[in-house]
Amino acid sequence: MAKAKRKFVCQQCGSIAPRWQGQCDDCGEWNSLYEEAGDTVFAAKHDLQTGGRALQMIGLDSAIALPPRASTGIAEFDRALGGGLVSGSATLIGGDPGIGKSTLLLQAAARMAMRGLSVAYISGEEAADQVRLRAQRLGLGSAPVQLASATSVRDILTTLGESQPPALLVIDSIQTMHSDLIEGAPGTVSQVRASAQELIRFAKQRGTAVVLVGHVTKDGSIAGPRVLEHMVDTVLSFEGERSHQYRILRAIKNRFGGTDEIGVFSMAEEGLAEVSNPSALFLTHRDESVTGATVFPALEGTRPVLIEIQALTVRLASGATPRRAVVGWDSGRLAMILAVLEARCGLSFSTCEVYLNIAGGYRISDPAADLAVAGALISALAEKPIPADAVLFGEVALSGEIRPVAHAPMRLREAAKLGFERALVPASVADGAKGITLSGYRTLAQFVDHMLGRG
Repeated sequence: MAKAKRKFVCQQCGSIAPRWQGQCDDCGEWNSLYEEAGDTVFAAKHDLQTGGRALQMIGLDSAIALPPRASTGIAEFDRALGGGLVSGSATLIGGDPGIGKSTLLLQAAARMAMRGLSVAYISGEEAADQVRLRAQRLGLGSAPVQLASATSVRDILTTLGESQPPALLVIDSIQTMHSDLIEGAPGTVSQVRASAQELIRFAKQRGTAVVLVGHVTKDGSIAGPRVLEHMVDTVLSFEGERSHQYRILRAIKNRFGGTDEIGVFSMAEEGLAEVSNPSALFLTHRDESVTGATVFPALEGTRPVLIEIQALTVRLASGATPRRAVVGWDSGRLAMILAVLEARCGLSFSTCEVYLNIAGGYRISDPAADLAVAGALISALAEKPIPADAVLFGEVALSGEIRPVAHAPMRLREAAKLGFERALVPASVADGAKGITLSGYRTLAQFVDHMLGRG
C-alpha cells in the first residue's frame, strides 16, 4: 500500500527537511521551509532490472557534427556564449534587478527577428504594452518579434506547438512561470523546477533555443533550486553596478564552449552598447603619475583587459586598530600580500589603515594581480608614484618569490597597443611585445628595493 511522505523544502537553497523548523540548516534562512507533496513510497520492492527498454550504446569515436549556432547579432553576447546560441539549448541568465537583462535579450531577439528568424518573447513580469514601449524607446519597434504576456507553461507550450517552433524563445522570467502539473505558487522550488523542465524538454524536442531569465538572491546567486543551473546548458551572469555605465556578461557554465569569456557593454539611452575596447572603461586618463595607482593587464578568456588598481594608506595614532577595506579583490589575498611585505621586505603596515579599490567597479580573482597590488601598496606607503607608462603583473608566493603567470605575451601586446612602454614582471618573462621594455624581478624584496631606491 502506498503512503505519502511529507517533506519541507527551503525556498532559498532547495534543501529538504523531514519536518518543519524555523531556520534552514543548510543556508541559515529563517521561515523559508514550506511543505510540498512528497513522492509516493511503495512498500513492495520492484525489480528494476526487467521490463525496461534496451538502450543502444555507441562509442566515443562515433562521428558527430558540431551543433549549429545562430548569431544574436550582438558580438559581445556571442563571445560570452562561445559563438552564438545553439539550437535546442537552454540558457539561463541572471543578474541584479535593473542591470539590463531584459534590455539585452530584447535587443538580441529583435536583431535575430530582423534577420528573418522566428523569435518569441514571453514576459511574465510585464504587460505586452510595456515591452512594446521599451522596444520603441530602443528603436526596435519595427522588429517582427512574436510578443505575449503569460505565466502558464501549458498555455505557452500549447501556443508554440500549434505552428512552426521559433528559433529563439525568451522567458522573462522563470520565477514567474507556473505549471499546473504540481501544486505550489510561482517562484517556489517545485514550480521553478517543473516549469524549467517542461520548457527545456520543448527546446530539446523542437530544436528551439530557450533563454530563461532568472532572479538572484541578495548574495548574487540565482534564486530557486540549485538543480536549475544543472538542468540548463549555459549559465550567464550579468554583472555591474547600476551607478556605473558598464556591464559584464560572464559565462559561469557552458556545455558548448568555454567559461572564460566575457562580453562588455555600456548602458546608454538607446540601450546596451557593445564595448570593443574594455580597457578604456577601467583606466583613468592622467597626464602625470600618481601615488598608489598601478595598471594591471587582466585576462578574461582570450581577451586582455587593462584595469587600474588604487591603494591608499593612512597612518593612525598608537593603539588604534587599523582598518582593511577592499573593493573588487579578495580580502584574504590582500592580507597575504601585506604579510609578505612585512615579513620579507621590511615594510610596516601594522599602524596603517589600508584601502584597496579596483577602478570602475571591476572584480578580479587573477593571482597575476599580486605584483600590481603590492606595487600600489608600496607606492601609497612611500608616496612614490609608479610611472604612468608601466604595467605590472606577477604572482607573489609566501616566500616572497615572484612567480610567472599564464599568457604573459598576450598581456604585453595589449599594453603595447594602448601606449604603455614599460612592464614590471617576473624575471622568468623573457619575451615582450614590440615597444615595451621589460624589468624582471625574482623576489618581491628586489622589487621593493627598486621602487624605494634601496641598495
